[in-house]
Amino acid sequence: MTRDPSQLVSWLYLDMNSFFASVEQELNPALRGQPVGVVPIKADSTCCIAVSYEGKAFGVKTGTLVRDARRLCPRMKFIVGDHANYVRYHNRIVETVETCVPVEAVCSIDEIACRLTGRQQDLKVASDLALQIKAAIKTNVGASLKCSIGLGPNRYLAKIAGDMKKPDGFTVIRHCDLPGALHQLKLRDLTGIGARMEERLNKKGITTMQGLLALTPGELRAAWGSVAGEEMWHLLRGEDLPARLSEQKSISHSHVLPPELRNRAGALRILKKLTDKAAGRLRQEGFYASGLQIFVRFTGQDAWQAHCTLMETQDTLAFLKAVKTLWKELPQGSVFAVGVALGGLVPESLHAPSLFEDQRRGKLTKTLDQLNAKFGKDVLHYGATHESKGLIPLRIAFTRIPDKSEL
Repeated sequence: MTRDPSQLVSWLYLDMNSFFASVEQELNPALRGQPVGVVPIKADSTCCIAVSYEGKAFGVKTGTLVRDARRLCPRMKFIVGDHANYVRYHNRIVETVETCVPVEAVCSIDEIACRLTGRQQDLKVASDLALQIKAAIKTNVGASLKCSIGLGPNRYLAKIAGDMKKPDGFTVIRHCDLPGALHQLKLRDLTGIGARMEERLNKKGITTMQGLLALTPGELRAAWGSVAGEEMWHLLRGEDLPARLSEQKSISHSHVLPPELRNRAGALRILKKLTDKAAGRLRQEGFYASGLQIFVRFTGQDAWQAHCTLMETQDTLAFLKAVKTLWKELPQGSVFAVGVALGGLVPESLHAPSLFEDQRRGKLTKTLDQLNAKFGKDVLHYGATHESKGLIPLRIAFTRIPDKSEL
């Protein structure tokens, strides 16, 4: 019997609900059913990086300052996040999903996309797969860990469907459900439309999903200000576009300083360690860098940055020397956070060695990497970063999962 393409679904998208907070509740039974806020450090001036659904019921959100969260929910428990645990649970979740259906892409620490093929595209089979995944995570990973799952004709709409019902939701969008299934949404419900893009669209008279969907491809491209608008037009109509390969432009690390290190000397100690970490990732991912940027945020939200160009290098000592030089330009102020970015990335395969390149330094650096990989992180380190050892706990960017060597 011929299957009706409009009734099929091609993607399953899984989104873990309040992931960091749920992991903390799984690890500590006393936190289950309680309002929990995960924070980077113990300080009222920091913000929640994750909030349990019990906390969200009081109006506390990701990004809410701790002092405001205490006011909204006096009984909220604040936990300093252990990101190594989140990576371990993430890996267990990916392995569990793989037992049910192949994982096409790990989109972030708490989101996974699976391409459906053959009979899996039938709505009944796909729905059973979704329920099977939910049950497997509950059994094999932890009962506190819930997820919302969306099914759709493309990865984008499957993600939108997964966002429609939280927590522990399940939503289907098929070709035959379009565009009506999207009319209930607000513009900001669409991935890719943030505050600035919403403001841009509003200025052009586009304030509702109906208005957005009424545009032609060319009109949406013009309203968006780039080809991404035309791509959005096709995605919202259920077309399964080939994924665009994004070119990596930089490798960066940043860190909010604990109160005792919010001074020039303490901030520089942290910045050196961040630079060392970024250089290690640069080599691990097979790049050379030709630029370095440091950025500083002061108490009160003022910001400063400086950058310089370099000969293509992987050398940690070259990066540390550049940081030391740029740091001399730092204006006065109480430093709240620091960061470093290595840019101008060139794949190792395209790197042309320079006559001025010290081959012995390169061999030394790679030897240090190999020894640390074999015997444990930071068994050997540069003297310039010795004073920073142990000051920077693992942190997760939602779009990048730390490698096992970083745990």
